[in-house]
Amino acid sequence: MFRKKLEETISLDKGGDAIITIDQTLLPGEEKIIKLRTQEQIRNAIYKLKVRGAPAIGVCAAYGIYLGAKEIETDDFDKFYAEFKEKKDYLAGARPTAVNLFWALDQMEKTVQANKDKPVKEIKEELLKKADAIKEDDIRTCRMIGENALMLLDDGDSVLTHCNAGRLATIKYGTALAGIYLAKEQGYDIRVFADETRPLLQGSRLTAYELNAEGIDVTVICDNMASIVMKKGLVDIVFTGADRIAANGDSANKIGTSGVAILAKYYGIPFYICAPLSTIDLNCESGSDIVIEERPGFEVTEKWYEEPMAPHGVKVLNPAFDVTDNENISGIITEYGIARPPYRESIAALFEKQKEDKERNGI
Repeated sequence: MFRKKLEETISLDKGGDAIITIDQTLLPGEEKIIKLRTQEQIRNAIYKLKVRGAPAIGVCAAYGIYLGAKEIETDDFDKFYAEFKEKKDYLAGARPTAVNLFWALDQMEKTVQANKDKPVKEIKEELLKKADAIKEDDIRTCRMIGENALMLLDDGDSVLTHCNAGRLATIKYGTALAGIYLAKEQGYDIRVFADETRPLLQGSRLTAYELNAEGIDVTVICDNMASIVMKKGLVDIVFTGADRIAANGDSANKIGTSGVAILAKYYGIPFYICAPLSTIDLNCESGSDIVIEERPGFEVTEKWYEEPMAPHGVKVLNPAFDVTDNENISGIITEYGIARPPYRESIAALFEKQKEDKERNGI
């Protein structure tokens, strides 16, 4: 998808010493491939949104903690585990809302615990295998999400999306855009409206960039244009991603998503969240339990301008996410099917389906 060679959004270099990715903060103007070697580089890349999107963050964290484990110079398990925990906590502090970050790090820690009787060298090898497995599972999962989303699309449909939940947010297919890519494979004529997604413009910079590169009809609109586009009957369905989904179906996603959902409900347009089961946090009862990250004010007042676009010293509120209430969500599209209201029951059924699948495959 990129002019520069990058088959996957996140990968390890051939020597296994660095994460290779693209700096998403520079897109679409510059395609800069970067290598992340140190824990500080990896953490900053996640915090500063060089790496972004819940699944991509998870894979980056998995490889990141593996690289951190490689740095630990001891053969004593207790010392190794203590240092591992410190590095895990350090990376976990990068993005408090993205559940995939914590999920991936927890998976890596479980790998350490499951192999504690092995030499430290072998534990590190097992960590690499686990990180590889998390990456491959993301590719498979996104494909399955896309197949489930495709069932909701017809040839000629127009889709509105918010933020970026495409290939740049995952390893290959994306979540919210996976169905669109599969529709293109099937020869469907699909049109996409991409909300620009203030203040960091992930829609206009990233979604429009990757869809345009694939020859998909995409139109950028300002966030406050969604209502008139819907009112004119130009939108058939809405697909967005999610960074964390509560057990009751409340979903946290990039700021502005809840407004899109409210508008879609008003105009009678189906609104779907597309996300893997790993994004659903069963320990989070509702959206009120989700921590919303507050980001620096300069992203609103200065980041994209030659001169500040607000008075010097004015207060700025810049939450990175909002929570879409479950009553405004038509369904949650996962790799194991589509959850619909009532969400506690339908989400639990999907997790049971996942459990049966893992038992059947000996996972």
